[in-house]
Amino acid sequence: MQHRASTSEAPRERSPAVILWHTLLRAIAVLNLVLWSVSVIAVTSAPDVTLAGTTVYPRLQLLLSGLYMLGCAFRSLLPVYDIPRLVLVDSRLSSVAVGRSVATVAELSFAAQWALILHQLALMSHSPFVQGVSIAIVPLIAFAQCCCWHAVLTTAQRGHIVENSIWGLGAALVVASLWAMGPRSLAELYPPTLAWCIGGIAYALFMFIFDVPMYWARWRADEAVGRQYLSFAQGFADVSRRWTVSYRWEDWKSEVLWMSAYFAAGVWISISLVYASIALGEH
Repeated sequence: MQHRASTSEAPRERSPAVILWHTLLRAIAVLNLVLWSVSVIAVTSAPDVTLAGTTVYPRLQLLLSGLYMLGCAFRSLLPVYDIPRLVLVDSRLSSVAVGRSVATVAELSFAAQWALILHQLALMSHSPFVQGVSIAIVPLIAFAQCCCWHAVLTTAQRGHIVENSIWGLGAALVVASLWAMGPRSLAELYPPTLAWCIGGIAYALFMFIFDVPMYWARWRADEAVGRQYLSFAQGFADVSRRWTVSYRWEDWKSEVLWMSAYFAAGVWISISLVYASIALGEH
């Protein structure tokens, strides 16, 4: 049976901060759609040089970026806080089952974008290390998705500990790959490469200093009170049928920062990879 917020929670506590945040997320989703549409024009007007990869890599990047952008837009319109099954919009599309499935496709698409750009760079530099990272990045993130699903279905936060550790490791590997290429190899991509490195270092630090310890603390707290976790079967039923509408700031305050950065900067990085692929193809 679908579980909804009690009448004492949803109507009385509609935090203006949460309402404003949801409005901003939706505005960002529209902006990202416009930015991605501009990248479509850039790809379709790029020189048709098959040998350089401009007819393959940029189009693949554009497709993957579109999947990531649409996934983030969907989740901006229908935010979900997975383990407590909290939502802002009372809709079956807001269920954790739908939201997590959309996120899985989007995040694998984003990982594939990095694999493609690193592969292009490896072809230029003949670097075994960069090539190895390009091959490893998607399987790593696929394993992270499995850990995330384990956490979401069972409600055991330890899955999120492993998942976010892998994401932090993935960011560190990307930065190391870009560093290994050297400034001369990346001269035509110096501004975005610098931004990617700064962003990647900041992201990895955030994961290992804040995010992973937070999930560790949550898991330890659950263990201390003897929380009963769900089986996979119970979890599948739960994420499909139960969601609670809440506009309480106390419920969402721990999610606001990372969701905002994820749905905004994450998409901008994704789109930047499309332009980088075009530039590398023309190199």
